[in-house]
Amino acid sequence: MAKELVRKLKLQLPAGKATPAPPVGTALGPLGVNSGEFCVKYNDATKDKMGDIVPVEISVYDDRSFELRFLTPPTAFLLKKIAKVKKGSTKGSKEIIGSITTAQLKEIAEIKLPDLNAYTVEEAMKIVAGTAKNMGIEIKD
Repeated sequence: MAKELVRKLKLQLPAGKATPAPPVGTALGPLGVNSGEFCVKYNDATKDKMGDIVPVEISVYDDRSFELRFLTPPTAFLLKKIAKVKKGSTKGSKEIIGSITTAQLKEIAEIKLPDLNAYTVEEAMKIVAGTAKNMGIEIKD
C-alpha cells in the first residue's frame, strides 16, 4: 500500500545546526515526526554548507515517515553575504547600503535558477536584481 502524504512544510534552518528545539520541534511534533531523526538527516546533508541558511521542504506521510527536499538559500541571504552587509535597507531602494557587480549577480542567479520561476539565467538575473534593489543593494558594472 502506498504512503499517503499528510502534510508538506518548509523550514529555513542554519546548515548543519538543526536542533529538536523550536522551530523544528514545534513544526514536526504535532505531526508525530521524530524531530531528533529529522535533525540528524538535515545536519548530515547540509554539513558542507555550514554558515548558510538552507531551506528544506518536508513531506510527512501517514506512517510518520518523512522525505526531505533541499532548496537553494534565500536570495536575500545570498545578496547580504556577497555585498557584506548585515541587513537590507529600511528605506528600500531609496537608501543604498551596499553594492555587487554584474558577475556576482549572475553567480547568485545561477545558484537560484532551480527554485525561481525563470527558464534562463538572464530572467533569473532580473528577479535577483529586483530583490537587490528593494534591499538597497545597487548593481555596478
